[in-house]
Amino acid sequence: MSTIPPVTIIGAGPGDPDLITLRGQQRLAQADVVFYTGSLVPPAMLQHCRRDSEQIDTRGETLEHWVSRLLQDVQAGKTVVRLQDGDPSLYGAVHELVVYLIQDKIPFEIVPGVSAFQAAAARLQTELTVPNLVQTIILTRTQGRTQVPSREDLASLARHRASLCLYLSAGQIHKAQSQLLQHYPPETPMALCYRLGWEDELVKLGTVADMAPMTERLGLKRTVLYVVSPALGATTEGRSRLYDRQHHHLFRPPSSQTGEC
Repeated sequence: MSTIPPVTIIGAGPGDPDLITLRGQQRLAQADVVFYTGSLVPPAMLQHCRRDSEQIDTRGETLEHWVSRLLQDVQAGKTVVRLQDGDPSLYGAVHELVVYLIQDKIPFEIVPGVSAFQAAAARLQTELTVPNLVQTIILTRTQGRTQVPSREDLASLARHRASLCLYLSAGQIHKAQSQLLQHYPPETPMALCYRLGWEDELVKLGTVADMAPMTERLGLKRTVLYVVSPALGATTEGRSRLYDRQHHHLFRPPSSQTGEC
């Protein structure tokens, strides 16, 4: 009895071909068939594929259509990859694919990718958790065609004034801004990040009060990540306890302390 090869779901990262993980790149290079969404995964990402592999763009297809094809390829013994934009754990529509794989008893593995909020923080040269300033990161979206549970209402999340990364919300930015302003001061720093990692990447700094006007001025409707955080404006020292001379732990007990140089 032949063994069905596992389907590999790979996080491609936000757009830069160099930000795929080494494991993801290796799996992609081994694939016979690669399913990807061309509107979200840049063509340059496919440079990691074998020249003789089949590459199928699913952007114009229904889930049932391309998943049916994927299952046929797997059952034919082909090595199949689903190349996801960003990280499969966030807004990747991976759950609905996994349901089909489990129902058909198809083995699979998930290779994580770099999330857009991580790429944004790196691009902004900012740590989103600064001691004594902010220690929580919220990843969320506004309600559009996809419903958001009422308990996750944006205004209620804004109460925490944490570092908030807002996905998939450019089309409802006026509503989102209004909800955020219920709790974030208007001058709270904000970064608008468009198509991170792509050749036409755009990053603009402003405040929560600038979110809607800036989005409209730039004519952006999709593929925008907003980062709202007091950490973006942090200019004073926010030192952690990890390397503090007075903080002792397993690897630096009191007896190992020396005087300052």
